[in-house]
Amino acid sequence: MLVAGLRAALRSSTRPQVLSVSSNGYATEATFDTKEFRLHRLDQGPSTSVKLTREDALQYFEQMQTIRRLETAAGNLYKEKIIRGFCHLYSGQEAVAVGMRCVMRPQDSVISAYRVHGWTYLMGVPPLGVLAELTGRRSGCARGKGGSMHMYAHNFYGGNGIVGAQVPLGVGVAFAAQYQGTGGVCFALYGDGAANQGQIFEVYNMAKLWGLPCIFVCENNGYGMGTSAERASANTDYYTRGDVVPGIKVDGMDVLAVREASRFAIEHCSSGKGPLLMEAVTYRYSGHSMSDPGTSYRTREEIQEVRSTRDPISSFKEKILNSELVKPDELKEIETRVKKAVDEATLKAKADHEIGLDELASDVYASPLEPMVRGTVPWSPVAHKRVGPAVNIK
Repeated sequence: MLVAGLRAALRSSTRPQVLSVSSNGYATEATFDTKEFRLHRLDQGPSTSVKLTREDALQYFEQMQTIRRLETAAGNLYKEKIIRGFCHLYSGQEAVAVGMRCVMRPQDSVISAYRVHGWTYLMGVPPLGVLAELTGRRSGCARGKGGSMHMYAHNFYGGNGIVGAQVPLGVGVAFAAQYQGTGGVCFALYGDGAANQGQIFEVYNMAKLWGLPCIFVCENNGYGMGTSAERASANTDYYTRGDVVPGIKVDGMDVLAVREASRFAIEHCSSGKGPLLMEAVTYRYSGHSMSDPGTSYRTREEIQEVRSTRDPISSFKEKILNSELVKPDELKEIETRVKKAVDEATLKAKADHEIGLDELASDVYASPLEPMVRGTVPWSPVAHKRVGPAVNIK
């Protein structure tokens, strides 16, 4: 039922119109039609006719392919018990992150929950930095201290473990952008499961009252932790749940549709019109986390059908091949290069070491306000440290 709804509600045209052709006969730019965007409290939305250049086509394909490979590697490392603790994979949702990232400006920020390995890569961390962080090694982007759920980069504020708690933080980041006059916006991402958290409704209100440049993004992948959206939410039109906050619903399996909706949202928020809520309808192939097989509340047939009919990478690949923006051997070369890069990063991450005890207490404060806390400083080594007089125990 869910898959049939996805196909019926989100199907977009794959017939491209070639706009320009290079001397070798291949297209340099083409236009595609996306499905109509559904709007809430908006007079008009993004255009459904979108242009795509050859360069962008290659870039988007490589980025989505890299995220998919990273998640495959992460899943294997978890099964090998090299990644411990929690691990939430993003496979199937690549078009959402890539579509937003490609229109973000240098002054824009993003904050998300714990399904962020792909976002960490998109925000500038190389595959080794992601995989080494997952395995708790010192080459990780947070020196192995954050693990799967707590990754950070420039203008990327995580990677947060408490369900929905990143959304108020994102509104704070948007408030900082407004206060400091940077002209930037903040994408605050959360899932359909977190959409029912009360704190999210509180900050819808605050953001609208203060006219903050915050783009609330509900990544609706159909299921929370073991529960379908229909069973958990009385109103599954998440893009309308901001009440007076304008909303837009987009096909999250189409990278071009997400790109145009994100571009529209940035223009809306940065022009002083206040916040906007965007619902990206997508799908996750794995369970909620690696401890969830993901098949107790949905069928394997449903997952396979989405993979074969709605996969964001396969669908995009078909579009750009049909429009002759790229050649098959070019995409094959990208797939081979990405696989090699991720495989090499995986081996390096597995061979890397954890940080020593002398670094355990570092990175607590960026700018400590007190010279000492409880008789020590954050960067003081903790190994073999004796506190107080020695006690002889017999």
